[in-house]
Amino acid sequence: MTQYLDFEKPLAEIEGKAEELRALARANEEMDISDEAAALDVKAEAMLKELYGSLTPWRKCQVARHPERPHCKDYIEALFTDYTPLAGDRNFADDMAVMGGLARFDDKPVMVIGHEKGTDTKSRIERNFGMARPEGYRKAVRLMDLAGRFNLPVITLVDTPGAYPGKGAEERGQSEAIARSTEKCLQIGVPLISVIIGEGGSGGAVAFATANRVAMLEHSVYSVITPEGCASILWKDSEKMREAAEAMRLTADDLRRLGVTDRIILEPMGGAHRDPAKTLAAVRLNIAGMLEELSGKSAKALIADRRRKYLDMGGKGLAA
Repeated sequence: MTQYLDFEKPLAEIEGKAEELRALARANEEMDISDEAAALDVKAEAMLKELYGSLTPWRKCQVARHPERPHCKDYIEALFTDYTPLAGDRNFADDMAVMGGLARFDDKPVMVIGHEKGTDTKSRIERNFGMARPEGYRKAVRLMDLAGRFNLPVITLVDTPGAYPGKGAEERGQSEAIARSTEKCLQIGVPLISVIIGEGGSGGAVAFATANRVAMLEHSVYSVITPEGCASILWKDSEKMREAAEAMRLTADDLRRLGVTDRIILEPMGGAHRDPAKTLAAVRLNIAGMLEELSGKSAKALIADRRRKYLDMGGKGLAA
């Protein structure tokens, strides 16, 4: 059963009534209520288009966090073959919030790395809700080093509210680990592409997304801090997250205008969670396109391309 967001409550009522009618029809075959159910379906479709045709930034944040949205594990299983996970940072531990390993994309060898939030209570705790610790970023550095050594393109899938801010993470050098991962993104001489599949939060996202090409799903968000965190700092009130989201310019459209991201991957009407298969197919197509754009470039050209991208960042759309 679909989990509805707060602003989808009117839609939930209509779709719920349509399902009730169908359940009655299944229980009593003599009842013919197909016309009534079809009318409710039409009304629900129109409401869905109305709701998603004008999402506010805060509502986009809610959609980006939807628990049924496809996660990193879903993308790896659907888009890659021969995935061989590589664990640990060879120093402290294996961070389950970060998945990564060797794989094939369209039968070509690649390195894939991403944040995994988990899908139920047990897996979310195990994955720390996608919030990586220092060992997660050091694992990513190790895998990017390996990709550079064997000339493998790197594909990163970003979905995190931010790096884990706990005491142990800070003691083990969280800031330094994030900085090293970001530095490694800038240094490797292979194609590096990133897709923001849900939340792109803070340095925890930048450490994976300092790439030659960055794509965002239509209803994903990417920002230095969550709207709740921003509101707590600016207004001392996390309930002002709607105002913060409006001011932060964290949507795919805003970031495309600013030159922070390169592509917007359209989602099915109602968000990625309503048609995961269609979303996965769209991401596959865009990853293939970005890899094609970078194919044949030398290591020097790829590094220069990345450097130019980040030096120029923010120059576009500032007056908009």
